[in-house]
Amino acid sequence: MSAAAPPSRASLFKPNRERNRRNELIVKAIFGIFAFVSVLTTLGIVFTLIFETYEFFKEIPLIRFLTETRWTPLFPSAQFGIVVLLSGTFSTTLIALLVAVPLGLLSAICLSEYATPRARNLLKPALEVIAGVPSVVFGYFALLFVTPLLQSFIPGLQGFNTLSAGMVLGIAITPLVASLSEDAIFAVPSSMREGAYALGATKRETIVSVVLPAALSGIVASIVLAISRAVGETMIVAIAAGLTPNLTLNPLEPAQTMTSFIVQVSLGDTPTGSLAYKTIFAVGMTLFLLTLVLNIFSYWFVRRFQEKYE
Repeated sequence: MSAAAPPSRASLFKPNRERNRRNELIVKAIFGIFAFVSVLTTLGIVFTLIFETYEFFKEIPLIRFLTETRWTPLFPSAQFGIVVLLSGTFSTTLIALLVAVPLGLLSAICLSEYATPRARNLLKPALEVIAGVPSVVFGYFALLFVTPLLQSFIPGLQGFNTLSAGMVLGIAITPLVASLSEDAIFAVPSSMREGAYALGATKRETIVSVVLPAALSGIVASIVLAISRAVGETMIVAIAAGLTPNLTLNPLEPAQTMTSFIVQVSLGDTPTGSLAYKTIFAVGMTLFLLTLVLNIFSYWFVRRFQEKYE
């Protein structure tokens, strides 16, 4: 009796096309649901802010919100000058940038252009560990260590001040600037560096004149993202800068930021639906619009000045 012929190679692999299409549809549906939930969550946040902010401005005219120079919504003689909170937010953010941009950018240049591959693989994760430190730890570090240290040689520095809050906030956002800037600098093709060296440029001249301009869009994007992070920071400024609404740009004095005011009211005994309660959403909408403008600018700048390489 003759042996059965072995099955052909084509018959060994017969994929179930119908089942594959069905599985692909299921996967697409799951991904679509998650995407829809994220979009729906964002829309819910925006609509909540818009509705509650509208209720606030039904009682307080917009002109008062923009022109008054005191912020005392929890007092009997309430005033609602958002410029007071904006000044505190601006002060801490500016000081933080003065610390984070030089530190972060120089760290990025060192890691990308001067460090050996092994040193880069060790130093970059170590730098990014700072980003994982809880902000409340940074806040008490600023209050209990940095402020007494500064008071030893800066006369008139108060216990709560924007200087120490801004400096520690700058340390907190340094990994953001350093990591993203380093990625942008590292992505510049080696051929551009080699071309500069062939023309007789030194390493410093190559970095300043070739590498940094080529990575400019990524560097600016990292700085704008760091600004958004600093503007939205809560615990560091609430602990170290204090909760005193003070219209000043003096870094030696206490000040209140928009986020610290939201924390103050949220943790208090403010009745739901009261005018003081509605100020949370008015301040939150201001903060949302501010970060939205920053993100739009970052997106435009990256698209406008992004370098494309073959």
